[in-house]
Amino acid sequence: MASEAKPLFRAVATSTRPLYQLLRCINLAPRVHVQITEQGIRFAADHSRVMQAVSFLDASLFSSYAVNLPPSEDGEAGSPPDPVNFQIPLSSLLEVLQIFGAVDVATRAQKADQDPYRSNLRNYRPDAFSNQALGLAGTCTLVYADQGDSFKVTIEESTVKTTAALTTYVPEMPDEIPFDRDDMAFKIIMPSRSLLDSLAEISPTAPNRLAVSVTRTAPFLSLAGVGDLGSSAVDFARGRDLMETFNVNEKWSHSFKFDLIRNSTEAMRIATKISLRGDRQGVLNLQLMVVTEGEKQSFLDFRFVPFIRQDDDYAEEEEGEGEGEEEEEYRTVLSAD
Repeated sequence: MASEAKPLFRAVATSTRPLYQLLRCINLAPRVHVQITEQGIRFAADHSRVMQAVSFLDASLFSSYAVNLPPSEDGEAGSPPDPVNFQIPLSSLLEVLQIFGAVDVATRAQKADQDPYRSNLRNYRPDAFSNQALGLAGTCTLVYADQGDSFKVTIEESTVKTTAALTTYVPEMPDEIPFDRDDMAFKIIMPSRSLLDSLAEISPTAPNRLAVSVTRTAPFLSLAGVGDLGSSAVDFARGRDLMETFNVNEKWSHSFKFDLIRNSTEAMRIATKISLRGDRQGVLNLQLMVVTEGEKQSFLDFRFVPFIRQDDDYAEEEEGEGEGEEEEEYRTVLSAD
């Protein structure tokens, strides 16, 4: 009897919490581009080619990680195998990952109906008879059998087993937003909470654009938002307790669509540190470090394309232009690179 063919990819996780947290941060497009490598899984989302977000799930996040990738097309000995690429609907994957742990909650909810003296506060907390305390560990298995097949997610917890087959699509991920690491204008590393709080202070004015300015002298780092309800700005004082790293090669000032920057706030909420970098083309790069269960470090990456300045005195009336015209401005940046 012929042995069953090994799948291209199979991974097992004992907890879906870090997977769900990292993937929810890039939920900004109907589909995400998935790339499977020997080192881990890369999920990339693109928003109108003006914002891109990447979440990399390292193989260390899984208790078991196995790949059977096709050999490299160049045919050279010792060449790494070619990665597998496809697209899946991210919202569907997130819904499936939330199933993990729902069985234990449902069991406790049933006990609450049978025992009227069981308080609601204690009902949804792990107790001495929860699956976790009893050692009834659940598993989440990810399988991609072959090119064109479904991406299967199996949640097995206690005596309940759920399998979801997500439709895969032909990869259509556009080119990455260019960011020149060898020609950076500045690099700042600081607590992500500080940047999150500053955006929360600017948000009430409903700004259309967010201007990011970095200089060698005070105010060093400045965020300014301008909208129909007014304007607001936050300046960061340079200090060892606030900025871990502050390197500025030249003055840098560019404007971005505020709603796009706000899409990264969920990542700032769960991250511990954030690295802000800008190149001389005006592209803003945010790298966030997230410490997951077991003190494992994971990283999220965001890139933003700035608005184009027509001249030094940027026309105020251009702020009222439609979204389609704004996208044309962004595309000019990409095509000019």
